[in-house]
Amino acid sequence: MSNISRIREALRETNCDAMLVTNQISRLFATGFSSSAGALLVTESSAWFYTDSRYIEAAEAAIKDAEVILVGGNDKLTDVVCARANDISVRAIGFEDGNVSFASHKNWADKLNAEMVSAGQLLSNLRNIKSRDDLNKMIAAQCLAEKVFEETLPLINTDVTEKDIAAEIIYKLLKGGAEDKAFDPIVVSGTNSSRPHGVPGNGKIAKGFLTIDFGVKVNGWCSDTTRTLCVGKPDDEMVKIYNTVLQAQEAGIEAVRGGVSGVDVDKAARDMIDAAGYGEYFGHGFGHSLGLEVHESLSASPASKDTLPTGAVISAEPGIYIPGKYGVRIEDVLYITDTGCENITNLPKKLIVL
Repeated sequence: MSNISRIREALRETNCDAMLVTNQISRLFATGFSSSAGALLVTESSAWFYTDSRYIEAAEAAIKDAEVILVGGNDKLTDVVCARANDISVRAIGFEDGNVSFASHKNWADKLNAEMVSAGQLLSNLRNIKSRDDLNKMIAAQCLAEKVFEETLPLINTDVTEKDIAAEIIYKLLKGGAEDKAFDPIVVSGTNSSRPHGVPGNGKIAKGFLTIDFGVKVNGWCSDTTRTLCVGKPDDEMVKIYNTVLQAQEAGIEAVRGGVSGVDVDKAARDMIDAAGYGEYFGHGFGHSLGLEVHESLSASPASKDTLPTGAVISAEPGIYIPGKYGVRIEDVLYITDTGCENITNLPKKLIVL
């Protein structure tokens, strides 16, 4: 079933008789086509994709489940889309409330005869469930990321900087076929590794823990991978901390299945870190959902209100970060099933010592 068909089915469970899709990522999800400008209008029986001359030829070739409409140079996108909605007597139209500014909402509302209804959750809920085809695309992105990681490992030494390694990762992923990085790589060593989202610096790689967190984007789909290495021989406490994080991750992964709460998954991992005496140094959640964006709506954390559905994809990334000293994070990506999960990350998790 196409994603436009899924939107159409979801509309039947709302008070809306049409859905307006304007966010770039949402348009990519619905149509499989990415462009910086455009809008999609979906009703229970029809769908129209509107774009300008920059994208019309590519859109016509790529989009199969909607009629592609050219918005001419003298026309405004909102005028053309609203005219269609008004012509077919749309009564209530769903819009992406989380992605539409106040000014944009007013612009649409002034031209529509229909009531605009907050319906961003409709698309978010659909995007949470990945098809097997979606998963295969994410696996392709993950495979490229792992290849890049393995190619980068031999370049790591104390004569290169954190920025050097980050730059090599970006170069290798683009050269390897990625359309872009999923986010700016995190490469932090020594005391910098205590910063979960630290920024690569100009200083040379320091001895101690080295955390590398990066993702690639292939055909719109994201990967997300973290491994913590050790430059030089680790001491006993470092080994203990690394093994504690690994055991916590394994406990969280064991707890994952369709229908379990994000809080319970997080707790399974957090309890392991608490028991080892490092609870105060695990400040973020166990994981987040990802797909066409590296951070999507679901989470596994102490504050999560989510029940994790079968078909969702989430990260598994507990960590321990001792300020001014060092930090460890290990991250895999999981596809949730009725009975557990499939781990689509294949990099080894034994501590690599360089």
